Amino acid sequence: MSPSETAHTFQVDLRGLVDLLSHHLYSSPRVYLRELLQNAVDAITARQAIAPDAPGTITVRTGDTLTVTDTGIGLTEADVHRFLATIGRSSKRTAEGALDGAGLESARGEFIGQFGIGLLACFVVADEITVLSRSAADPAAPAVEWRGHSDGRYTIRTLPSSAVPEPGTTVRLVPRADNAEWTRPRQVVDLARHYGSLLRHEVTVVDPHGGRERINDTPPWERTHRSPLARREALTAYCRDRFDFTPLDTIELDLAAAGLRGVAYVLPTAVSPAQRAGHRVHLKGMLLTDQAPELLPDWAFFVRCVVDTTSLRPTASRESLYEDGTLSAVRDALGDRIRDWLTGLAASDPALLHRFIDIHHLAVKALARYDDELLRVVLPWLPFETTDGNVTLEEFARTHPTLLVTRSVEEFRQVAPIAAAAGLGVVNGGYTYDRDLVHRLPEVRPGTSVSDLDPATVTAHLDAVDPTAELRAAAFLAVARETIGAHDCDVVLRDFQPVTAPALLLDNREARHERTRSSLAAESDGLWADILGSLRHDAPRAQLVLNHLNPLVRQAITISERGLAVTTAEALYGQALLLSRRPLKASESALLNRAFIGLLTHAMHDPGTDRDGSGTRKDI
Repeated sequence: MSPSETAHTFQVDLRGLVDLLSHHLYSSPRVYLRELLQNAVDAITARQAIAPDAPGTITVRTGDTLTVTDTGIGLTEADVHRFLATIGRSSKRTAEGALDGAGLESARGEFIGQFGIGLLACFVVADEITVLSRSAADPAAPAVEWRGHSDGRYTIRTLPSSAVPEPGTTVRLVPRADNAEWTRPRQVVDLARHYGSLLRHEVTVVDPHGGRERINDTPPWERTHRSPLARREALTAYCRDRFDFTPLDTIELDLAAAGLRGVAYVLPTAVSPAQRAGHRVHLKGMLLTDQAPELLPDWAFFVRCVVDTTSLRPTASRESLYEDGTLSAVRDALGDRIRDWLTGLAASDPALLHRFIDIHHLAVKALARYDDELLRVVLPWLPFETTDGNVTLEEFARTHPTLLVTRSVEEFRQVAPIAAAAGLGVVNGGYTYDRDLVHRLPEVRPGTSVSDLDPATVTAHLDAVDPTAELRAAAFLAVARETIGAHDCDVVLRDFQPVTAPALLLDNREARHERTRSSLAAESDGLWADILGSLRHDAPRAQLVLNHLNPLVRQAITISERGLAVTTAEALYGQALLLSRRPLKASESALLNRAFIGLLTHAMHDPGTDRDGSGTRKDI
């Protein structure tokens, strides 16, 4: 430092810092109790590191004042000056101080808090904090009292040993009126159970009348049960208590290398993949957060977890997980465990796997497109609409080595009856994600062939009619091709099943695009019409396939009167349009109306019928 430089120390406005904590670092004033429990647990951990047989209890007393007493390591006067009076310094991560020792060095990794700001959270609900402490590490040191105020003032005084008979620490708060709700007896019990239900040391809340309530217990995944069924029932009961639903199944999680144990519960109802589940994460028994979507991969949206870990790091607010390499490794390992569960179901419990797929298949499809491992596990089991009904691809591929996929629901509905009768294996690829997933089936099931359905593929499986029959129908077909050709559609005559289908409209995306372009060009003028005209290309035209086996078509092809032939061709085209179940354009609706009126008019003027005097039609 040069002679002209002067050293200064940052000054801290404690009121401003408390406001920062309460409005920006911590999500709610309720975290004050979590911080007090955390400090108490860490103090007990420190004491038991040097005296393993030392008691480990935490007692919370409610009333006009709130006190939290622990049987932990306690503090000397020097410790108070060093740690309570210095914001950001923590005995749990310092490299010096009275608490350091052979046992404590190894225990430091077991401490929950590491940031040295936990006690400040109490100023969110109180203007004054009193700490009474007696050190177990230095039994000869006197007891000490530290009294801090939210404006930054504090006092320290030593007390006779009789004031604090046993080693440990008591923190006393006098709640402010504006936050008194957080220190009411019932609220304190709820908060203590919320944050400390899995703590390993006994935690008891004492109400103003002396009533005592133990708030923590051993989690079911760490207990010994009479049988696997009893264990499953205990895990299920825990889910109902914590998450308020009965799971479809339970997946136990045990990552010894990461010090993590817990359970993943499979949701019993469908959820959106965008709705990421909030997982409960406990850090060394203390609840860190019940909203930790980052614990699992995105694709595992169908489970909700509760875990206790010793290795994951919290953020400074202790309300979320710190994103680092450890969290990434844990996330991948948990994802592998859930994939193993899915894979295992295929062999051990196919009925449960089908129940899972029935509930979550839409959302699973959404993520399987991007997750190769998930795709490999679930694709053969996912249901699809096919010409064999709603079946899995595994079942469908056994009977159809080549899978044909339609690009739209309308295409599938057009060809499904005929394709089924012809033995073609067609999958409806018109629903969201389905076409992409079916095309990836060969990656999962080598030897399977998948291709998009082309109208030519269907017509190739339709039988040609006898040349004599084709000749007899030539006059009608000529009129039909001229009439329907105005709609960019060809007309052919074939034999196919089922007999009940009079006509089939085969279309594809390119043909639809070309018709749309042609229609827009006809309605436009000037430059825009020229641009649309330049985009014209020789796309395959749609085909109206008339079924020569159908009695109605057999009768239609004998019509020789041109007007009736035109009307009949339009009626057959209109019926095929309706069977395709796609929305009709205005021109197509007009065609249907025209055909209906034409047939009705012809029937009313049929020369083979007459009317009596009452006007009633009578056959003669």
